[in-house]
Formats: sequence, C-alpha cells, structure tokens
Amino acid sequence: MPTFEIEQYELHVIKYKVKARTEAQAIAKVLGGLAEPVDGSLEYVEVAEDFGMPAEENRELARQLRKLNVQVDDVIPSIRSVERVK
Repeated sequence: MPTFEIEQYELHVIKYKVKARTEAQAIAKVLGGLAEPVDGSLEYVEVAEDFGMPAEENRELARQLRKLNVQVDDVIPSIRSVERVK
C-alpha cells in the first residue's frame, strides 16, 4: 500500500511582547517583525479549512474526494500538498 506525506494548514496563535506608544504602533511592530514572541505561548486553534489546494487545478483529486463524501468547493479544505513517498 502506498505511503503519502500530506501538509495541512492549521491555525495557531502566539503572543508577542512589544513596547510602543499606542496599540496601532504595537501592531505595526508585530507585523513588521519587530516584536519578541513570548516563550511557550504558541497554541493550536483549529484546522484552517478556508485554505487549501485549488479544486479547479486538482479536478481529479477533488472528484475522488467528493465520491468519498468530502466537502470540496473552491479548495480541497486545509490541504496544502500531497506527495506519494513510497
């Protein structure tokens, strides 16, 4: 039986510490990569089902998934890539 490696999008949150005069400046620093992450604050939230492989570009795979009762609309939900490794 073949073996596959699959990348799945997930949502995580992480806290940052940043010194700034205002909330807007603090956010700008975080978005600019100028903040320090708080150790141990990375937390899993959920699978990111709004992201995925475009169904239009992967028509055969999308069709096979629909036959397996997987909901596929514009994207194959949460899947970034599939690679057969063996």
